[in-house]
Amino acid sequence: MSVLLRWLIHLLSRFMRTLDLPLLGALLALMVIGLAVLYSAADGSINMVIAQGARYGVGLAAMWALSRMPTSQLRNWSPLIYAVSLLPLVAVLFIGKGKHGNHWIDLGVFYFQPAELLKLSLPMMVAWYLNRRPLPPGVGVTLTAALIIGVPTLLILQQPDFGTAMLVALSGAFALYLAGLSWWWLVTAAGAVSAIAPAAWFFFLRQYQKDRILTFLDPESDPLGTGWNIIQSKIAIGAGGFMGKGWMQGSQSHLNYLPEHTTDFIFAVLSEEFGWVGVVTVLALYLFVIGRCLWIANEARDGYSRLIAGALSLAFCVYVIVNGGMIAGLLPVVGVPMPLLSFGGTSAVSLLAGLGVVMAVRAHRPVHGR
Repeated sequence: MSVLLRWLIHLLSRFMRTLDLPLLGALLALMVIGLAVLYSAADGSINMVIAQGARYGVGLAAMWALSRMPTSQLRNWSPLIYAVSLLPLVAVLFIGKGKHGNHWIDLGVFYFQPAELLKLSLPMMVAWYLNRRPLPPGVGVTLTAALIIGVPTLLILQQPDFGTAMLVALSGAFALYLAGLSWWWLVTAAGAVSAIAPAAWFFFLRQYQKDRILTFLDPESDPLGTGWNIIQSKIAIGAGGFMGKGWMQGSQSHLNYLPEHTTDFIFAVLSEEFGWVGVVTVLALYLFVIGRCLWIANEARDGYSRLIAGALSLAFCVYVIVNGGMIAGLLPVVGVPMPLLSFGGTSAVSLLAGLGVVMAVRAHRPVHGR
C-alpha cells in the first residue's frame, strides 16, 4: 500500500511540477467564487454553472499544457500563433454575430470570440520581435512593433469593439513599454490621441459608443435609458454595505434591475451579496495573482520570458481595473468581463492559457551555472 501511495504521489508531483502552486491556488479560489456568484446571478441555474465549470476545465487544461512547453519553443512558435490568430479575426467580420456588430462566431456548441485570442498571441509576437533586437528599441523597431499591434487592433475596431480593441492594443504595448520604450513615445502617442479625438467623435464613433461616453459624464441625464445600467450597478454596490445581503439575496439581480448581471456586471452582484468584505477578498486575490506574475517576470532570465510574463501580468491588471471602474461609474461602460467571474468561455480559456505561459516562464527558467 505504501508503495502504491508513493507511486501516486510521485505521479502527481510529475503532473504538477510545471504549475506554480501559489498562483494556481489563487486562480482556483477566484473560480470557486465566480461559480458561486454566477449561480446566484443566474437565479440558481445549475446549467450555467456546469457550462462555466466546463470552460474553466478547458482553460486549466490549456494552462497545464502551455506550462509544460519550454519558453524557447513558445518563442519560436510566436509568429505562427500570431498569424493563425488573425484568421478568425478576419472571418468574424463576415460571418460573426453580435449586438452592435460582428463579435462572435457561432460554432454550434458555443460562441467563439476571436479577439480574445489576441490578448495572448499579440504580446507573444511583440515579445518575440523585440527579443531579436537591441534594447531599448529605436525608432524603426518601435514603428514595426506598432504595426504588429496596429493590425489586429484595427481589425477589432472594424467589428466594432472599441473596448476589446484597446485592451488588445495595451497587451502588446505593455511588452513594448517593458522593453525600455522612451517616455517621449508615450507623450507623443497621448498627444496624437488627443488631437484626433474630435474627429473620432464625429466620424468614427457609433451612436451607442457616444451614448456610453455621455452617460459616463452624466448618468442622471437619461436614468431610464442609457444611464440605467450604471445607476443600477451603483445601487447594487451601495446596497451591499459592509457584509452584504447574503448569498442569493441580492435584489438588483434577482428582480432584474441590474442588466448583464451574469457577464459584464457580475462584480456588482458580488458587491451586493457579499459587501465590502467580499469585494476586498476578491481584489486581494486579484492583487496576489498580479503580484505573483510580476515576480515571475522579474525572476525570468531571458528577454522574451521577461517581456511576455510582464505584459500578461499588466494586461490582467488592466482587465480588473477597467471592469471594476466601469461598474463603479469611474469609467465608461464597455464590454469587458471581470476575469474568472463573468460568464463566458473564450475569455476564461484565453486568460488561463496566458497564465499557463507565465507558469512556463517560471518552470523552465534556466539554472545558474548551466
